[in-house]
Amino acid sequence: MKGDVIMSRIEKFEDLICWQKSRLLVKDIYGITFSNSFAKDFALKDQIRRSSISVMLNIAEGFGRRTHKEFKQFLFIAHGSIAETQSCLFIAFDLNYISVDSFEKLYNTCTEISKIISGLIKSLK
Repeated sequence: MKGDVIMSRIEKFEDLICWQKSRLLVKDIYGITFSNSFAKDFALKDQIRRSSISVMLNIAEGFGRRTHKEFKQFLFIAHGSIAETQSCLFIAFDLNYISVDSFEKLYNTCTEISKIISGLIKSLK
């Protein structure tokens, strides 16, 4: 029942808070990966960019499918991609590519997005 309300009230994926926050996360991830040390680590740079982009894209694609079942499936994928992004942040921090402040800010943003996605998944059951 709740899921019906969400899908009927929200007309476009851009209205979803989790998508909006994911968009900002992608921008922040690109910002930190331009630094010299991070920029030279092509594997990690590409992986963290891809995982953060995946969150945003899977939310949009799932919403665009217009069924609760498929939307939930794509939200689960987005949820996994957020965890992947967080794991990449640990690597970047351990290799001194990012400061503790950057790590905490981005990690906490990921946690917030994760919670929003989890709540959305529960509402679609």
